[in-house]
Amino acid sequence: MTKKRNFIPLMLVAATAAAMGLGAALAQADKPKADPMQFARGAKAWAKNCARCHNMRSAQDNSDEEWHVDIAHMRVRANIPGDVARDIKAFLQASNN
Repeated sequence: MTKKRNFIPLMLVAATAAAMGLGAALAQADKPKADPMQFARGAKAWAKNCARCHNMRSAQDNSDEEWHVDIAHMRVRANIPGDVARDIKAFLQASNN
């Protein structure tokens, strides 16, 4: 009987850990893959447009949601065309792993 009592909490911990790992994997799987050409255009545009006024920083400094807000703000401030802003956003979000 003692072995069964010890076994149940151990199984509960193992199941919880497995579910957490699966949740993280599914969250990463939901992230759409960037088009390689859009990624390349975004990297060039980010270096060209953003580096004029900002120090280059890692794409991992912000979450995907924060990059979305930053890109929308800077599109207006720096007068960046929509297609270029989308390329930059795709590059930053794809690099944010």
